[in-house]
Amino acid sequence: MAVKIRLSRRGRKKNAMYDIVVADARAPRDGRFIEKIGTYNPNQNPASVLLQADRAVDWLLKGAQPTDTARSILHHEGVMLLKHLQVGVIKGAITQEVADARFEEWKNMKGDKVASQTASLSDKKSAEKEQKLEAERKVNQARFDAIVKKNTPPAEEAPVVEETAAVVEEIAAVVEEVAPIVEETALVVEETALVVEETALVVEEIALVVEETALVVEETALVVEETAPVVEETAPVVEETVEEVKAPATEGSTEEKAAE
Repeated sequence: MAVKIRLSRRGRKKNAMYDIVVADARAPRDGRFIEKIGTYNPNQNPASVLLQADRAVDWLLKGAQPTDTARSILHHEGVMLLKHLQVGVIKGAITQEVADARFEEWKNMKGDKVASQTASLSDKKSAEKEQKLEAERKVNQARFDAIVKKNTPPAEEAPVVEETAAVVEEIAAVVEEVAPIVEETALVVEETALVVEETALVVEEIALVVEETALVVEETALVVEETAPVVEETAPVVEETVEEVKAPATEGSTEEKAAE
């Protein structure tokens, strides 16, 4: 059975990640595998690789063939070097201690190189960020200068601006002088309004008295109208009574005159 070391895709769209697997060469790319020996994430900078180097070397010694991409990753992680050293140990060309020492030396050198690359990338990112900020500052400064230039009057208009400022100051002074008069006028207007309100109340009271007097007059007229027939009926009786009273008096005076 032909065995290959290859990548098996996983993850979501536009953010793919890969498993480093040992699988039958006839199996589908993302199908069944024999053993998973690591992961590969190309979305980071630098790319992240987690690999079981001893298992990879073991499969290589057993005859597993890596694909081109898998070979590149194994070479980058030192697995191919470790396999070469292990072959030397198996053939007796070097001892295990020498093989381990050489691999450790290579690993340290590789770590320093990776650290240097990481620092260089970080510095590059910082420099690019600073350049972008500087470009934004220049654009903002240009916009600010354009706005200032647009809002600043030309040199020949400066006297007009000064004269306008002087007129504005004079108007402000006049307004300050007139302000107390306006306040006093407002107070007088308020007092006048109060007097008008009081007068209106008095007029309303007088109107009520007039209405009450008119009612009394109407009632008196009604009483007079009711009394008039009685007076007319009583008048003849009164006249007769007066005549009767006058008649005895006249007779008595006549008799007195005859006796004399």
